[in-house]
Amino acid sequence: MNRPPEIQCPVLSRIRVLLPFHLRHLARVDGEVALEVGAPVSMQAVLEALEARYPVLRGTLRDHDTLKRRPFVRFFVCQEDWSMVPTDTVLPAAVVTGTEPFLIIGAMAGG
Repeated sequence: MNRPPEIQCPVLSRIRVLLPFHLRHLARVDGEVALEVGAPVSMQAVLEALEARYPVLRGTLRDHDTLKRRPFVRFFVCQEDWSMVPTDTVLPAAVVTGTEPFLIIGAMAGG
């Protein structure tokens, strides 16, 4: 018997994102944000999903034209600063499975 080819459904990961207060206020969200992100789950994919769901955040985390991280924004993954890691780097399994959140931190400066 001929069977129709199986349809492959895209695998989506539920990513937990923690935003600093001023960005939560801007996006009008309370607490943690949960995003559905397709594989491969990278920082770039998470940031694109975040900006797609909350368009008001476009330009606050990354430059509109270059998509480079803003100077006073830091990204933390599994308690490590990933701010200088290339954004196409695949995130660790702990973040992809939702065990650990992807943290976006507003850096402080001054003296």
